[in-house]
Amino acid sequence: MQTIVECVPNFSEGRDAAKVEAIIAAMLDGPEVYLLDREMDADHNRSVITLVGARDRIGEAALRGIGKAADLIDLNQHQGAHPRLGATDVVPFVPVAGVTIGECVRIAEWVAEEAWRRFGIPTYLYEAAARRPERKNLENIRRGQFEGVRDEIRVNPERRPDFGEAELHPTAGATVVGARKFLIAYNINLNTPDVAIAKGIAKKIRASSGGFPCVKAMGVDLKARGLAQVSMNLTDFETTSIGAVFDAVRSEAATRGVEIAGSEIVGLIPRRALEDAAVHYLKVEGYRPELIVENRLARVLEEQAAAAKAAPKLAALAGPFVAAVAAPTAAPGGGSVAAASGALAAALGEMVCGLTLKKKSLAQHHAAANEKLRRLTQLRAELLASIDRDAESYAAVLGAMKLPKVTEVEQAVRTRAIEEATKQAAQVPLETAGLAAETSRIIRSLGPISLPQAASDLVVAAQMARAAVQGSLENVRTNLASIHDAAWVESLAHQVEELAREVKS
Repeated sequence: MQTIVECVPNFSEGRDAAKVEAIIAAMLDGPEVYLLDREMDADHNRSVITLVGARDRIGEAALRGIGKAADLIDLNQHQGAHPRLGATDVVPFVPVAGVTIGECVRIAEWVAEEAWRRFGIPTYLYEAAARRPERKNLENIRRGQFEGVRDEIRVNPERRPDFGEAELHPTAGATVVGARKFLIAYNINLNTPDVAIAKGIAKKIRASSGGFPCVKAMGVDLKARGLAQVSMNLTDFETTSIGAVFDAVRSEAATRGVEIAGSEIVGLIPRRALEDAAVHYLKVEGYRPELIVENRLARVLEEQAAAAKAAPKLAALAGPFVAAVAAPTAAPGGGSVAAASGALAAALGEMVCGLTLKKKSLAQHHAAANEKLRRLTQLRAELLASIDRDAESYAAVLGAMKLPKVTEVEQAVRTRAIEEATKQAAQVPLETAGLAAETSRIIRSLGPISLPQAASDLVVAAQMARAAVQGSLENVRTNLASIHDAAWVESLAHQVEELAREVKS
């Protein structure tokens, strides 16, 4: 798969394995979708399923799961420690490779609309896909749970869904769909059945109560185990780590006369998060990810693969793309070339980081260089994907213009299709410009921490990134002139000017 999106749907069933297996089977009943993990919790009465799939396949897989869950789960009969609003409670999409968060937002919007259209399940958008500021946080949408929202939605316009009517599905409730970064579901169990203690600790550490940033927490009663649990979601482990929340919970528990009985991770976790926790507790001095043998091995294998790919003459590798640009066709055009410029800028930055990491004399900068290298690698992949996305978006505009326009209905359909396709043709280079601008910022930051001999490479990289931003913004401006939605145009124009000011500074 050239594009990889993670999807982590949560279903309100954690006790009947047959139902959960049926839901998983439905989601996997399609191409380019793979199961990574499944978690069932009887106390929570909830399952967390982790899938990955191609960008254009993962949304349909999620919809298959939503439909099957609606057939099998009745919230009127559901009881569990975890709050829930729907049979399929929440469906987040996470960019992994060759995909931007913006693309995941579009997947979420499509899935949310289709869930209402196909199954009559009202849907809300959250996190990066939220259309209202207060709906960015899942807990605001789910407040009152199935029973409370079912009553309030009928009388309070503020609680109405983004897609659907002011009425929950009678058995499946509503579903919350969104796009976000990697989230770690982390629970700490206390050696007490007193859930009030867990709730007090949760209130102390969660961001909404003035605790740690990027931490959501609640107290849960694990009746089957006779324990109280501090159940958490860490929405950005680089901001607040597992080690930090573990220490905080242990300290707060001690002041209340209890201890930690154990902790658990629900679903999957990035290796980096566990590395950070190990470093935190072992107090390793001068730690850098390359000290991990698997990380070092992966880097060596990547270098060998890159060397093997670079074996042919470089001109032969670049030739087909250059020839495609030279052809007397409108695409690939300036937008694709701008994306390619940004990808080359990121690649040069990666090279400088890699050379810096080989210098023992620059060891004090290795941690920073490795972190920048990781992000530049991601940016390069996303910018390369933008080369084709730009050409595809232009092709979509041409396709819309070729629609029939004999009758008034056909004219209306054609006009609407052209408008939507042109919006997409403007959105793609805007996202490219944003990626190139971030690349430019990282390139500028490398000067003081990289080997001096690479200074000229950084100059070239900076110029390439600058050209990518400017070229992409020019494509946005060209498309905005053809769009009739004034509010939409104004919003994008504001973003264009912000990026234009940044590249001039």
